[in-house]
Amino acid sequence: MKKKKLITVAIDSPAAAGAGTQAKLIASHYNLLHLDTGRIYRLIGKMKLKNPKKFNFKKLKKKINNLKLNELKNKSLLSDKVAIAASIIAKEKNIRSLVHKFQQHYAYSPPKKYSGSILDGRDITSVQMKNAMFKFYITANVQVRAIRRFKELKALKKKTSLTEVLKSIKKRDKSDKNRKFGPLKKTKDSILINTTKLSRKRCFAKIKAIMDRKLKINGNI
Repeated sequence: MKKKKLITVAIDSPAAAGAGTQAKLIASHYNLLHLDTGRIYRLIGKMKLKNPKKFNFKKLKKKINNLKLNELKNKSLLSDKVAIAASIIAKEKNIRSLVHKFQQHYAYSPPKKYSGSILDGRDITSVQMKNAMFKFYITANVQVRAIRRFKELKALKKKTSLTEVLKSIKKRDKSDKNRKFGPLKKTKDSILINTTKLSRKRCFAKIKAIMDRKLKINGNI
């Protein structure tokens, strides 16, 4: 019997475009390991905010080498302050190199119970998973993204305003797109998905149709 090829999905997107939601839906439907790479940088950003004087590369390396995926689910990582810190941290080459090794492990060697992996972030299609079976660039209007993030923060009972969230997202967009290492960009082989006028359900249906066609040809389904 022919062994099924590992399903690998790479997603890049600006903040609050809906990539994380779609990645979770895709992971659940196709039994894939999901890694939200942005949360790794948020975790590092939080570490630096919490103890700036004790923050150093040696301690960080030890933390990443022993990092468990469930640690990335902590809701405290979703704050605006942590997001900005993460965006600044992500510019540093030595930190990106350390995180890259962690991501590569889960991208191409997921636990055997999974049919593959899905990673979402800022440089997944261009750096982390250049040869992924599927590449998507998910985006949306900046105003729509700000409203989505504002609602998300309100649900978490975080005190902020829509104006502050919009300002924060624009700042993150500029930082993510203009950083020297692993900038956010759409690669030529990535499929563009604009979620501005799409519901979660319709967006997933669109992605699923694209994936099912290729998976059927490959013999995965």
